[in-house]
Amino acid sequence: MASWYDKYLTIYGKPFSEVPLSIVGDIRERLSRLQNSEPLVSVVVIAYNEEQRLASCLWSLSELETKYPIEILGVNNNSKDRTEEVYQSLGVPYFNEERQSPGYARQCGLEHARGKYHFFIDADTFYPSCYVDKMMSKLLKPGVSCVGTFWSFYPDENHSAFSLFCFELIRDTFLWVQHFKRPELNIRGMTFAFNADYARQCTIRTDIRRGEDGSLALSLKKFGRIAFLYHRKARPVTGYGTIGNQSMWRSFVDHVKVQMKGIGRIFHQTDHYEDSGDNLMKKK
Repeated sequence: MASWYDKYLTIYGKPFSEVPLSIVGDIRERLSRLQNSEPLVSVVVIAYNEEQRLASCLWSLSELETKYPIEILGVNNNSKDRTEEVYQSLGVPYFNEERQSPGYARQCGLEHARGKYHFFIDADTFYPSCYVDKMMSKLLKPGVSCVGTFWSFYPDENHSAFSLFCFELIRDTFLWVQHFKRPELNIRGMTFAFNADYARQCTIRTDIRRGEDGSLALSLKKFGRIAFLYHRKARPVTGYGTIGNQSMWRSFVDHVKVQMKGIGRIFHQTDHYEDSGDNLMKKK
């Protein structure tokens, strides 16, 4: 059975020069029609050396179906490939952030975005057409500062659809339990939206390799709760950066080992996390 993201996979992982001009033109036209001069929602795509995946992501965003005025922006985070050319060719307003880290890229996007509500977007991920409106249905509720949701992976030769379904079912059950006391640990940058006015009163960590999203979510809790969207059709689909190219069973075992360390954490809240040395950016 065909999936909604199958067509995006036809150009995913390919050099931008191999993307058919007809597809480039279609994406550019659709993106242009979506852009609003007075956006309520800012959809901000950060990319570091994502020439071979960015066009697929933007193709999916070009087909968003939303009732809200939006803008779609890009941040090129010091890429060494043709990422910047992809933004240019597809007509996406973008900004170059030469300081290296997801935090700097996220901060750059927030500084230039005009929408009251801000969506973090990762360039290696596809987003279903209902994504913005489903997330906004949670974000607009009273007492909510930010929203996260679950995500899925696309099947390939090393990961069957059935094995992915089982993996995600177990993972999602764990995340559901964890969200009662530690919702910030469930936040991923590719599936995160928040009130931008609140975020500008917080700090996006620029000194860590990963976790700037969860750190921001933790800071946003003082403005309202972290809500979650549980809607299968609204799930973004991404690649294997978080689980690797090994077998699904090996990925599952590795995840269990990681999560079992300090498992008691899921039963109590905290307002502070210690940084691990390997996650700190090296100072130049």
